[in-house]
Amino acid sequence: MFSKTVEYALRAVVHLAQALPDTRKTSEVAQSTKVPPAYLAKVLQSLASKGIVKMTRGIGGGVTLARDIHTTTILDIVNAVEPIQRISHCPLDLKGHGTHLCALHRRMDTAIAQMETAFRLTTVAQLLSEPNTSVPLCDKLTKIKKDSDKQ
Repeated sequence: MFSKTVEYALRAVVHLAQALPDTRKTSEVAQSTKVPPAYLAKVLQSLASKGIVKMTRGIGGGVTLARDIHTTTILDIVNAVEPIQRISHCPLDLKGHGTHLCALHRRMDTAIAQMETAFRLTTVAQLLSEPNTSVPLCDKLTKIKKDSDKQ
């Protein structure tokens, strides 16, 4: 249902949110998110052009989030790289249908609208704070090791 571009953008933002306030090199983000580096660079450029991330070149440069994780939503990220398309007219261009969607396309648009609402109501901070045994982008053993290293 979602393209690789959307999936990769979400992974990158979640990774950067976990790394806050640090800046990460694109290669570090690519390795952690299992996204091909060249593809990730393009995704990050799209996110930067929409103000989701900030990219800095040169020594000490890298990528970091440009927006607050408490107000940045999944919908913001998705729409930054591949805006959700609603069905407003017959996808088959049937002249008799026009903007009067048939039952099938009306239900499809309703599902898209529900997804859009769910994404609009979910912030990056909520993704990171949700109680779950699976931490986003983190193997449980890796998470336990990182937590024990902090002590």
